Amino acid sequence: MKLLVGLGNPEAKYFNTRHNIGYKFIDAMNENLKTKYKRKPGANSEKFLQSIIWDYSPFACLAKPLKYMNDSGISVKKLVDAYKLDLKDLYIVHDDLDIALGEYKIQFGKGPKVHNGIQSIIDELGTDQFGRIRIGIENRQALSEQSESKGRIPGDKYVLQDFTADEKPVINWTIQKLIHDEFFESLRYA
Repeated sequence: MKLLVGLGNPEAKYFNTRHNIGYKFIDAMNENLKTKYKRKPGANSEKFLQSIIWDYSPFACLAKPLKYMNDSGISVKKLVDAYKLDLKDLYIVHDDLDIALGEYKIQFGKGPKVHNGIQSIIDELGTDQFGRIRIGIENRQALSEQSESKGRIPGDKYVLQDFTADEKPVINWTIQKLIHDEFFESLRYA
C-alpha cells in the first residue's frame, strides 16, 4: 500500500494558497476515486495526530496532516509508524518553487532546495529516502512583469499568497493531469 500525504496549512485562510497544493491534490484524488468523504476510524487519535485519512486499501491511503506545514514531519512519522510503512511506499505531495507552474515531477529522494515541510519530514524520519510528488508553482517572473513594482516576490511570501485568477485553471489542469499520470493509475492495481 502507498501512503500519499498532501502538505498544507489547516486554517481556512490558507486553503487557496500556493503552499496548500498538497491538500488540493489529495482532495482531488479522493474525488477522482468517487468515494464519499470519510474519516478513518481513530483518525483524531494520538496515533494519527489529527490527520484526515482516506483509506483505499489495498492500494493507497490518502492523508492531510492537520499540523502546520513546518510541523508536517510529526504527523507523517505518526502515520508511517501506525501503518508500519516501508518508506519506499511513502509519497509526499507538495508545492515546489524549483518547478514552473503547470509542471510536476514524481521522484524518490529528491526535493526542493528549501522547503520547511519537507525538512520537517526528513528530521522526523531521519532520512530523505521517500517519494516526492513535486507540483510546480513558480510563476513569479510572469507576475512581476504584470505588476507595476517589477520586483520579484520573496519565496516565503509568494507561497502564502492565493493563486491568481490566471493561475487557477493552470493548477487545476496540472492536478488532473497528475491524477491521470500512469504512476497513479498503477496504484489502483498495486
